[in-house]
Amino acid sequence: QAQLVESGGGSVQAGGSLRLSCSASGFTKNDNCMAWFRQSPGKEREGVAAISSRSGQTYYADAVKGRFTISEESSLDLQMNRLHAEDTAMYYCAALPDVFCPTVLFDLYGTRRVSYWGQGTQVTVSR
Repeated sequence: QAQLVESGGGSVQAGGSLRLSCSASGFTKNDNCMAWFRQSPGKEREGVAAISSRSGQTYYADAVKGRFTISEESSLDLQMNRLHAEDTAMYYCAALPDVFCPTVLFDLYGTRRVSYWGQGTQVTVSR
């Protein structure tokens, strides 16, 4: 069965960097968009970055554009630079049909497009 396993979370001071990784198995990645979402206590889960496994096109939420980089080789990675305290959240790896890749981060119901979720990894940024 499909499985997504995140790693790389941790604690860092504001201005620092972290790199998250997601290992995916049990489904055909080429048919999917791979994405990172995050959720803070009391807030809705929101899309952060996405990459089309077919085209390699990347998409970013405005809040992270220029600071985060999503990439996909042997694993799905999220390089996070110049971290802010507001980036503190549980980060989730996700897979969804590629057709939704261009819009999932901006869709009010984006989480409903997701086929598979990882268990999450905590990122804490202190001021």
